[in-house]
Amino acid sequence: MSRIAYVNGRYVPHGQAKVAVEDRGYQFADGVYEVCEVRGGRMIDETRHMARLDRSLKELRIARPMSPRALAVVMRETIRRNRVRDGIVYLQVTRGVAKRDFPFPAEGTRPSVVVTARSNNLDRLEQVAAEGIAVVTVPDIRWKRVDIKSVALLPNVLAKQIAREQGAREAWLVDAKGRITEGGSSSAWIISRDGKLITHPLGEDILPGITRSVVIDMIKAQGLPFEERIFTVEEAYQAREAFITSASQVVLPVVRVDGHPIGNGAPGWITTSLRRDYHRYAEIAV
Repeated sequence: MSRIAYVNGRYVPHGQAKVAVEDRGYQFADGVYEVCEVRGGRMIDETRHMARLDRSLKELRIARPMSPRALAVVMRETIRRNRVRDGIVYLQVTRGVAKRDFPFPAEGTRPSVVVTARSNNLDRLEQVAAEGIAVVTVPDIRWKRVDIKSVALLPNVLAKQIAREQGAREAWLVDAKGRITEGGSSSAWIISRDGKLITHPLGEDILPGITRSVVIDMIKAQGLPFEERIFTVEEAYQAREAFITSASQVVLPVVRVDGHPIGNGAPGWITTSLRRDYHRYAEIAV
């Protein structure tokens, strides 16, 4: 079956989907996006994702393209038309189409909207989770407002390519002081030798991850020791466990950082239990 994309009011075959050459997302990366997990044909943590979308649009002063209800309908219809049971739905909003010029276009320029959906191989992802993944550390060269989920992802692309070339699945980004901020497309976590779960605090230097926020709710509900604080690469090397969180991968164990084995070099029991129980705490859309 051919995939279907939603582009500015029309559902079209994926291979025929087009945006204008002067769309500001294409020319300036002037736009934002969201990725929601789809499980059993239903979106996961939709409310939190849409709240983050609203925040990103407001920070960049991009108009909302349609009402929340209408956007929810479009996303569900895109999932349905692509027959996605387990996978992701991708939403992108840009400032729209206008003659190329750096300042904002004229008032009333309509934002552009693209929605796509695709299935994931859950069996393959479970195999990856059972084995754990490797990450490498790379310098964090992104702009200073990564709390906005902008489509300007070139530094992330370069980091992820470095990871792939070194046989790793993810890159952890490191600031000038040797501190880990987050992953190229995920939030970074370690579990210290004394069993404390640690992740970088919210701020303008990390994205407020949705899966990250649900995991924090889980940790608090289960009474696990937890701290939001900055941690270093050396602390990661010495960690008992480590993992990443993201909408497309949920909770994924990290078993090596820069070639250093984490703990005994296998997924730890805390990380494994967080992955197993995640959807008990997540919001599942109707």
